[in-house]
Amino acid sequence: MTTATKTPPDFSVITANLNGARYLGDCLASVASQTGVTVEHLVMDGGSTDDSEEIVSRFPGVLFHQERDGGMSDAINRGFRRAKGTWVMWLNSDDCLKEQALAKVLEYVSREREAEVVYGGWDFVDRERSLQKRMSVFPFQRLMLAHLGCYIGSTACFLKRESTTDQGHLLNKQFQVVMDGEYYCRLARAGKRFLYLPAILAEFRLHGENASFRRYQGKGIDGHLALQKQWAEGAAIRREYGVSFFRDEHANGVVDAGLYFFFLAQKAFLKRAYRLLRPLQ
Repeated sequence: MTTATKTPPDFSVITANLNGARYLGDCLASVASQTGVTVEHLVMDGGSTDDSEEIVSRFPGVLFHQERDGGMSDAINRGFRRAKGTWVMWLNSDDCLKEQALAKVLEYVSREREAEVVYGGWDFVDRERSLQKRMSVFPFQRLMLAHLGCYIGSTACFLKRESTTDQGHLLNKQFQVVMDGEYYCRLARAGKRFLYLPAILAEFRLHGENASFRRYQGKGIDGHLALQKQWAEGAAIRREYGVSFFRDEHANGVVDAGLYFFFLAQKAFLKRAYRLLRPLQ
């Protein structure tokens, strides 16, 4: 990784962390190993009591900010406000960038100068970073994002700072699970240009404690309530950014189900088509 100079770095990577020492070193190393770009890496720590700070100290140049926050979305927003890079992204403390990922993005945006949000594919990996599933994507579909769910991996998505976060487009702190889906829908409504880079850019680690999965665990009334709260975030996105014909939620639910399966089939077709038309790098 080339450290930033007085000119803005090419990238700012924001990592929200709370007691993530088990995987944090891999995350930091994956950013530090990027070549051909200038990077600032900000770790926004919510008050870890494990070895997180000591692990960060092994990586000169990484900026460690420890302060109480209101959760992951708030921590990422705090990083966004501090970021100086031309492009910004958030990388979870248990996830990693692929080798040369940032160089690929920089080369792409140097050609596609109107791009404001660039996203690529990613790998789902296990605790030991063994490949579980490769996720390819396709060009942006706004209604699919609202009705099917967030098919863009935040760990492989990059934002042009001057036209996104610098304009006040930050994560909604009320969202704790699908904050990325709501954010991308809102950016699309604001007219931001999304472009797909057919390359595998990152690794998303599956280990059972991921914020987006842990609420599915557990039974009983408390487990059902936690699950309903998670589903409520998706429902709010559909009502605000998707298609709604009725005031009655049960009637809208029927429409939601039809659109879900329509976009599910479309997604499968587009993934296959674009793997043939634009093979992954």
